[in-house]
Amino acid sequence: YPAGPATVTATYSSVDLPPAAYVSRARTIEEAWNTTTLISIGSLDQMYKGIDTLINALARLIAVSIPLRLVHVGDGKFRPHLERLAKRRGVADKVIFAGALPAGEAICQRLDAADLFVMPSRTEGQGRALIEAMARGVPAIGSTAGGIPELLETDYLIAPGDVPGLAAKIRNLWTDPARMATASARNLTRARDFSAQSLTQRRDAYYRAVHDATKRVLRARLK
Repeated sequence: YPAGPATVTATYSSVDLPPAAYVSRARTIEEAWNTTTLISIGSLDQMYKGIDTLINALARLIAVSIPLRLVHVGDGKFRPHLERLAKRRGVADKVIFAGALPAGEAICQRLDAADLFVMPSRTEGQGRALIEAMARGVPAIGSTAGGIPELLETDYLIAPGDVPGLAAKIRNLWTDPARMATASARNLTRARDFSAQSLTQRRDAYYRAVHDATKRVLRARLK
């Protein structure tokens, strides 16, 4: 690694979303104006999703009278710890732990009812939940962990564990509905790169390239 210039290469994700995963249009400025609900998704069996960072950022914002609430989808052994953190920070009534939900319509409904998706992970892979949120046209903020920077622009990224930085990013979006609408359109467009149709085309192109390269090698050996 890296592959040589004559090597056939391709990059594509194993996350391929069906047509039903996508909304038909991005959100408008009017829809983005009264932003109140943050949403995060992920297992709570480990702390690497950074939900403690998000709760602490939420507490900072509520302390300066920004009317937000957080809905977290997912469950695990650290849920009681995070519930205690929310209570300790005085935001227990602003944090809803929705528990584990089945993939598909139930997740889509939660995403459609939210205004901003947040993924403040300490470590991450491709970030399927983020892609699913983007496919619903939800503006998003994430950390610089793993593959998240491949999905979001720098203005929507924070360092893992950066509570003040996360609070500032959320506040900046909350006060700028036009930017929220722009982020919605950008996210929906980027998420289409992970549609089943798009990925099938890219995989097929890769297989054809390998096939053609193999034929060229075989011809050269037979000469």
